[in-house]
Formats: sequence, structure tokens, C-alpha cells
Amino acid sequence: MTELSQLIDAVREHGPVVYAFIFAYAASHALLMALFAGYAVQLGVLDLKLTMAYCFAGSFAGDVFRFWLARRYGDRVLARWPRVEKGAVTVKKLVDRHALWLPMIHRYPYGIRGLGAFAFGLSQMTWGLFLVLNLVAAALWAVSMVAVGYAFGAVSDKVLGDAVSGLSVASLIVFLAISWVLSRKLESAIAADAKRNP
Repeated sequence: MTELSQLIDAVREHGPVVYAFIFAYAASHALLMALFAGYAVQLGVLDLKLTMAYCFAGSFAGDVFRFWLARRYGDRVLARWPRVEKGAVTVKKLVDRHALWLPMIHRYPYGIRGLGAFAFGLSQMTWGLFLVLNLVAAALWAVSMVAVGYAFGAVSDKVLGDAVSGLSVASLIVFLAISWVLSRKLESAIAADAKRNP
């Protein structure tokens, strides 16, 4: 029995725990987790609607918590962890300039994923606007990430077949590496914009 099949059996056996795990990781916008969850849906291990729902709920709740934390304790948090301050201030400047589109993309670039909603809480953005944008962005993120993982699983299953499941996993890792590189490029573009428009 391969390691992949053992993992699949473990996921089937502990379904409720796996969904709780998905919720927790989605709260931090863990792209790899959402992609793997989509892959597991394609394998028939997880339910598509439940997986998307838990990804959405975790992503939405995580950002609401970070926004609230920044509104209530932002100065204290930054004073306690000065290394976070530079990134948060950079993202805050971007939010003040691009309040409508930045909440839609902050879940994807590696460097601002966790800081995004915290920086929104430090900015001029109102609770109402944040909740609406966060609702839409969390739904788009959950659906797109799970769908990409699902599509990759479908393609790799057709092209590679069961006999070469190790190659299928290797292909998924290459796909994730490419996604990470593109995410870093987007992060660099955002940082460059912040430098050009201080």
C-alpha cells in the first residue's frame, strides 16, 4: 500500500477531524491545504460542497478575527511584535489606496496573506465595507482554490493513471511550486507599487 493510499484511508476514517483541520488552515489562507483538499475531493475522499463551505468559513472567520484584533489591539500588537509592524504598515498604505481590490487578492500573495486583514483593521476601511468585501473574497478564494486542486486531480488522473500515482504527486508538487513563484511575483509587484507611491 502506498503512502498516498494510506493518507486517503486516514482521511476517509477521520472525516469530521479533517474538515475541522481544513477550517483551521483556511483561516490562515493556506493555499496548499485548499489545493490538496480539492485534490482529495476529486479522489472521492471529501465532499465538494462541505470542503468549499469549510474553506470559505475558515477564510472568512480568520480575516474577521484579524480585522477585529487590529481595530481593538492594533497598537499594542505592533508594539509587542515590531517585526510585524513594517509589513502591516506597508499593507495598510496599499489598503488606503486600493481599498476595493486589495481585499480581493490579499489571500494569494505569500507575504501579505496573514497580514492583509490585520492591515485592513489598521486602515480607514469601515466594518461594513470590510465584511462585504471579505464575504465575496472568501467565497472566491474557497471556490477557486478547491476547484484548481480538483481540476489538477482530474487531469493527473486521466493523464497519468493509477499505476504512476507517485508521478501524479510529483506533478502536484511542481504545480504548487509554480503557484508559489507566481504568488511571490505578485507580492513583489505590490511591494514595488508601495515604494513608488509612499
